[in-house]
Amino acid sequence: MGANGSSQLEKEISTTDSVNTTNEHYYGLVNFGNTCYCNSVIQALFFCRPFRERILNYKQTLKKSGASKDNLVTCLADLFHNIANQKRRVGTIAPKRFITKLKKENELFDNYMQQDAHEFFNYLLNTISETLISEKKAEREKTLRHGTIKKGNVTVNMAPATAGLQRDDKTGERNGITVEGNDFRNSTETTWIHEIFQGILTNETRCLSCETVSSKDENFLDLSIDVEQNTSITHCLRVFSETETLCGDQKYFCETCSSKQEAQKRMRIKKPPQLLALHLKRFKYVDSLNRHTKLSYRVVFPLELRLFNVSDDAEHGDRMYDLVATVVHCGATPNRGHYITLVKSNSFWLVFDDDIVEKLDVSSMEEFSGMSTDANIQMPPGNQSAPQKNSESAYILFYQARNYAADNPDHNHKSKNSTHSV
Repeated sequence: MGANGSSQLEKEISTTDSVNTTNEHYYGLVNFGNTCYCNSVIQALFFCRPFRERILNYKQTLKKSGASKDNLVTCLADLFHNIANQKRRVGTIAPKRFITKLKKENELFDNYMQQDAHEFFNYLLNTISETLISEKKAEREKTLRHGTIKKGNVTVNMAPATAGLQRDDKTGERNGITVEGNDFRNSTETTWIHEIFQGILTNETRCLSCETVSSKDENFLDLSIDVEQNTSITHCLRVFSETETLCGDQKYFCETCSSKQEAQKRMRIKKPPQLLALHLKRFKYVDSLNRHTKLSYRVVFPLELRLFNVSDDAEHGDRMYDLVATVVHCGATPNRGHYITLVKSNSFWLVFDDDIVEKLDVSSMEEFSGMSTDANIQMPPGNQSAPQKNSESAYILFYQARNYAADNPDHNHKSKNSTHSV
């Protein structure tokens, strides 16, 4: 972001800012060739306050302990800390150290190909969980050896990793919705990643012969939902919770009847998470084309969301959510495109396009819902103006529970300049 752009944004922010928001920072991230997928997710998570506070607390704890570590989590913590402690409120930072570490730790990202932002999001949560688990395990082993207990601000309960890049082997689908990270569903061990993102789904099955109802709970960190043309997020979630009849070859084995019976099943949310991450499944493999294509369907997303598809015994079933960030995919195909991020900061919205940061009128949010006409359909002559000119489609939505209160909302700011490499 140029100096003129930074100054202009600072002026615009100052006209709408309040005294309580003067510590917020808005820094674009330099793109290293193809890293918009990474930049977009990082910006979204930075403005998800529960996540940001935990990362900054992790950084503070490491500093107090005097420990020296070099992993993806410390690189992210350093980047967040650097942004939060800049002298100027607006500027640009080059996340060079984080990108270098990412490519070194995972060869799938060590190239100049277009990457999937959702894959990276899952990988990042997975890596943070594994790191916290490893550190907690080392601390326990040290305690056993020396008989001392090390105390700090970060409390980590051991837990297996969440879903990584190979989602096909770790993903369960129910009524068009995908439950990510199910390899930890039977575990009682958690990290703060799970405290923030984890919710519980309950799968209820009712035998139509004996009326016996059985249920099975599954943990989730984010939900991947199917999309349809000219619909809404509420519609997508309604489809998820629709009752499905199991008959024919799909009959359900009833333990009470000791035989296969016709049954009805539905999936509902038993425990809504503090931070609900919704992934819209916009990339679909088409056999006739022998490749993946993008579904640029128009799916309207609300700024406020109340989950109606909750179980009768749901914990915080009436929880209200506010949209705080949206990762948007721009482009007509999965392999050729770009990612940007829309974030809400206090009373206004901004768009982060790598190193460019601009204010966004809330009335423009609808433009990122997708296209009302399928981009892949060839329009007849004389009707070429029907399709929209772009396919800027919301891809990952981050909804934060309204009752969340930041543990440490204020941070001291100290820096030498507004452009830095981390």
